[in-house]
Amino acid sequence: MTSPGSGGEIGRFLTIADAAEILAVDVATVDDLIRSGELPAIRVGASGPWRIERAQLEVWIELQYEDARKHTAFNEGEFANVFELSGARRDRIRPVD
Repeated sequence: MTSPGSGGEIGRFLTIADAAEILAVDVATVDDLIRSGELPAIRVGASGPWRIERAQLEVWIELQYEDARKHTAFNEGEFANVFELSGARRDRIRPVD
């Protein structure tokens, strides 16, 4: 997963195989996520290999955690905090006169 001469550090961009290893899934799963537009990636050249920016992968992972948390809260019937589930911020909502 590291490039030669990198001193063991991962660079800014990951290959599909690198991302698959980080996510503990197969390469085809990461490829499907990229092609569906769910996981942001760039192509190197017109038909070159896909590359995933490490920071984008981290953001995507955090969004997956957030979606899972919301889904669990909804399925458990925790409707006490509808604002949190809706994504609205309390300070932006005004009471109706």
